[in-house]
Amino acid sequence: MSSLPPPPPQWVLDLNSTPAKPKSSSAPDPPGFTSALSKQRSQSKNAPTARKPPTTEETDTLKVKKAWEIAIAPAKQLPMNAIGMYMTGNTLQIFSIFMVFTLFKTPIMAIIGLPRTFAPFTTPGTAGRLLPVQATYVVMNLLMLGLGLWKVNQMGLLPTTRSDWLAWESERTWSERAVPRAWL
Repeated sequence: MSSLPPPPPQWVLDLNSTPAKPKSSSAPDPPGFTSALSKQRSQSKNAPTARKPPTTEETDTLKVKKAWEIAIAPAKQLPMNAIGMYMTGNTLQIFSIFMVFTLFKTPIMAIIGLPRTFAPFTTPGTAGRLLPVQATYVVMNLLMLGLGLWKVNQMGLLPTTRSDWLAWESERTWSERAVPRAWL
């Protein structure tokens, strides 16, 4: 039995075919729409207007603005990382160790890659204006390292007390000893 599939419904045919002419309806145009305005837009799109290229001063200003955005980006990550460090707790677990590892690795790699990070923005006109931007970038990454040091200290891994250095302490030698007479 070879039967052909039923023909598609009319709405599918209407959806797939484009209307030949728009139907003139008695409904008014929606607010803000005028057919004259749309005709003017289509005519203005056909006539391309030449845009003047930006000057080198405008380009340099834009490059410095983008460089500032990159320099401030580590500061935007500080609250997220601080909350993450708080949520992992002070115990030694694999998750908290990996979080601390990435908290140390990311800023160190960012500081090492400083010239590569700001290379697209370096031009003769922006060379002097990029020094404070790069210094800000380094300071923001050092703040991230400070957050990592705080977390390591909270976990008890930093040797900050005297008892952490007992292996290098020598026994005290007494010049005098005071003992009760009954012990002699």
